[in-house]
This record gives sequence, structure tokens and C-alpha cells, in this order.
Amino acid sequence: MPRRNLYLLVILAVVCLMCAAQTSRYGSLLRFAMDQIDLRYLEDVDARDLFQGALEGMMSRLDEYSAYISPAMMAEFLEEIDKEFGGLGIEIILDPETKELLVASPLVGTPAYEAGILAGDKIVRIGDESTQGMSLVDAAKRMRGEPGTAVSLTVVREGETHPIDVEIVRAVIKVDTVLGDTRNPDGTWNYFLEGSERIGYLRINAFAEETYKELARIVPRLIDEGMRGLILDLRNDPGGLLDAGVGTCDLFVDSGVIVTTRNRWGRIRDKYEAHAEDTYLGFPMAVLVNQFSASASEIVAACLQDHGRAIVVGERTFGKGTVQELIELAPDQGMLKLTTASYWRPSGVNIHRHADDTDDDPWGVVPDEGYEVRIEPEALEKLFRARIERDRANRTNGEKPAPFEDPQREKAVEYLERKLRADR
Repeated sequence: MPRRNLYLLVILAVVCLMCAAQTSRYGSLLRFAMDQIDLRYLEDVDARDLFQGALEGMMSRLDEYSAYISPAMMAEFLEEIDKEFGGLGIEIILDPETKELLVASPLVGTPAYEAGILAGDKIVRIGDESTQGMSLVDAAKRMRGEPGTAVSLTVVREGETHPIDVEIVRAVIKVDTVLGDTRNPDGTWNYFLEGSERIGYLRINAFAEETYKELARIVPRLIDEGMRGLILDLRNDPGGLLDAGVGTCDLFVDSGVIVTTRNRWGRIRDKYEAHAEDTYLGFPMAVLVNQFSASASEIVAACLQDHGRAIVVGERTFGKGTVQELIELAPDQGMLKLTTASYWRPSGVNIHRHADDTDDDPWGVVPDEGYEVRIEPEALEKLFRARIERDRANRTNGEKPAPFEDPQREKAVEYLERKLRADR
């Protein structure tokens, strides 16, 4: 592509991002800078690299969720959205305060999960490369590779004094997003808690395209089988697709606002409302959340809490309540992932945690009064490991799931059983 055309593409991108660049001096300054590099730099520079570097630089000055997706990374990015890709099976986030790379969730049954990677682990190195200053997009790219090849991660675990090196073999990731507590002998999930009074238990791993369809199939089946109460476990759920979260709320709320998206001025851009059709009522609900519950999982917890449909148990959520749009650039020039709005609860409170927010500000989702159950780091690691062992139990060989103590889930069961006794 001629250099002049690439320069024009850069100016066009600036126009889109700045809204008024046609009359702004910044667009002209950017073109001037690129011309000077072309004319004066010691070595020849590829204009396409300059174009992509300009976009990457602009996006890096925004929030951690905005990014430039280059043409070379488009396929990988779209595979991640579809939740089927070659990699490790790790959902990653940036700590809003330290900007460190964190594991939001190792997806159940994936190589990362089997290798013992835990939610909350800080990834400090990928292979031989430090993750300091690394973007989410770059980190994901480095963890991807051909199935069967290995990559080493160095993680720092809360409560540990030394980094831990873990080698993980990549695989094609196919994620089930709705899980139960234990496996049946045929390998399917058992969606009832063992030893409970027909209490359903649905653990949502991530809100992907199939999540709503899975729930719409499972919930009526549980009702037919005598379900009397339901726990939605959204702990370690980093979110996903907005439509999947909205559809989940619509299964349990028959009217009213589910969530709104608002622009930088606080004006409503989109409003999502519940419908009475195909709504499942008539049983109490509890939602489990923790500090790794983010985005769509926060939308669901906030909606069910605000409508009085469920109590929320656990710990305060992450506070990731922003909307990213994909803006395609010119053909073969990639796209922008740009934060354009924020999510607001039915009660009119912003879910997103801003950089200057404190614990006293109303961000994220806070458990109902009397239902905050904190788990200290050492106990949390034991809980994660016990959960992994429980998921690995092979019922086809007669193996019983490992004993499992989960104080947050036990608190939810306690509430449901008390509610059911009171309603008799």
C-alpha cells in the first residue's frame, strides 16, 4: 500500500477517535511527525508499522480494556470471543490499582486448571518475558500457540514468598460455561447439591454465546425434577457477552430494567428490560460472588439483587462495568476495541470502579447485609484446590468426590433452607 494512503488512514483513525479532528491541529501534527520520520530517520521505516504504532500508542493512553487489534491478531481475538481456541484456558485481567496481570479464572477442565493455576495468581513472566507493562492483548497472544506445545508461566500467589514456575501444554479450548457440583457416572453434570433438600446448583464459568441456551435447557428440567431453591455460583466468573448476561436475568425476572448502558455524561444509551414470557419464579435464589466476579457476572448479581429475586452471598465483586465496542478500520487494517459506555444497575448505580473510587463508593456488587463471607488467602487456595479435586472425580470408576468445605456456599444453603422452612 502506498505510504500516502497509509498516512490518510492514520488521519482517518484520528478523526474517528477525536470526533473533531477535521478542524483539530492534532491530526495535522501526527501527519507531520510521520512525514518527518519518513524523511529524516536514519533507517527506512515501514509505513504500516508506523500506522499501527500510532494506533497502539493512542489506545494505550485510555483504559486497560481499550486496545488496537492488529490484522495479525484479529483471528486470535475473534476466537477468544467465541470461547474456542488453542491456548491454556486462562481468563486474565489487569489489577485496577497495580496494573499487574492477574488470573481472573482458570476455566474448568482446561490445561491451566489441571496444572493448578488459581484465580488471583499474578502472572509475572510468560516464558522468558516479564509481564510488567504488558497489555492484556499481548499477554493473551504470548500464551497462545500450537496445540501440544508448552509454555511456562511464573506466578506469584498471595501468601507465598517465592514465585512458582508452571509449565502448561497448550490445547484447543472448548469451554462448558454452566457446570454443576459433581459429575454423574456418565460424565454429565449433577446440578443438585448432594445432601440438600433439592437445591439446584449452577456454576457459571463464563458468559459465552451458549450460556443462556444451556440455562434455558437446564432450569426447567430441574424444576420438573423437584427443585425447591437455586444457587447461581458466579465466583471467579470474569464475565463475557452482555446478551448472555441479560438473557440469564430474563430467565428469573419477569419485568423491569435489567441493566442500562450510559455514556460519559451519564445519559442512557441502551436499556435492557425483562419479559414475562419463559420466566421461572416460585423458588428462592442465592447468588455467590467474590472479588473475581466481573462484568456480565456483576450485571446478573446486581439485577437479581435489585429486583429482590435473590440474595447475594460472598465478597464484593471486581467492579468491571464498562462496555467495549469493536470498531473496524479500513480493510486489512485491524480494529479498535474501545470503551464507550458503562453498565448501570436497575437501581441507577454505576457498576464500574473508577481509579479514584474508594471502598466507600458504590461500585460493583456488595453482598446483602449479613451475607458477606470473607475467605482469607490461605483458605481460598485450599478451596480452589479442593474444587479442582472435586471436578476431577471420575464417577465412572466409582470414585467419590473429595470432601468439600465452602463457607460461602454453605451460607447460601443456610439461607435457602431457612427460607423454604418459613414458606411451608
